[in-house]
Amino acid sequence: MMNYINTLFGVEGKVTLVTGGRRGLGLGMAEALGKAGAKVAIASQSTEFEDLAANTNFSGTEVAYFQTDLGNRKDRSQLVARVVERFGGLDILVNSAGIQHREAAVDFAVDKWDQILEIMLTGVFDLCRQAARVMEPRGGGKIVNIASVGSFQGGLTIPAYVSAKHGLLGLTKALANEWAAKGINVNAIAPGYFDTDMCAEIKNDPVREPKIRERIPVGRWGKPEELAGALLFLSSNASDYVHGETILVDGGWMGR
Repeated sequence: MMNYINTLFGVEGKVTLVTGGRRGLGLGMAEALGKAGAKVAIASQSTEFEDLAANTNFSGTEVAYFQTDLGNRKDRSQLVARVVERFGGLDILVNSAGIQHREAAVDFAVDKWDQILEIMLTGVFDLCRQAARVMEPRGGGKIVNIASVGSFQGGLTIPAYVSAKHGLLGLTKALANEWAAKGINVNAIAPGYFDTDMCAEIKNDPVREPKIRERIPVGRWGKPEELAGALLFLSSNASDYVHGETILVDGGWMGR
């Protein structure tokens, strides 16, 4: 039985690139893949990454950090090539990098709009294409885009974020349509409200936080490690016939 499960859901030895894997949901997913035996490449803008080497969740697997400004097209253009040079290939790409800026739409800074769309939509498209060029000759691969409940709702004072996340669902379907026959699965995970730095502002808001928590059927915020199941499913052979889909991991938020 274990051999069957390992064959179906196993990612041991697979080369994975997780963008935004320095903290938050990205780090949680990188840790999950590492604990499952994947080789993990983490890309982030931060220059502070020494503590990743001491992270016990990566014990027993290969981990490499690639400092990259994902909002800079020139800096981003060689990311997958750098991962391939280090690990010899790429089997799984997880597009998790994201930033947030809250401001009323009428006053929303255009430079912030451009930055968010560049990292969270254009950058994802760019990295998906880089990955596909490597994956196709190898017989295929898995691409997992991290969407959001904001891919289905308008949110409040986050117009750039929800625009990028809405666009990400369309991009996921468009790439799946083109690449499914090439053995490349393109799917998405849409997390709900998770306890991370990105959500700290509303998590610490004494007015908004209780209203949000009360609307979540499970009655609490998510933990980064709770994305592991959906991630391993979409990263493994178990999802070979799943293309262009989005899995909600939201404590029931969208069903309310």
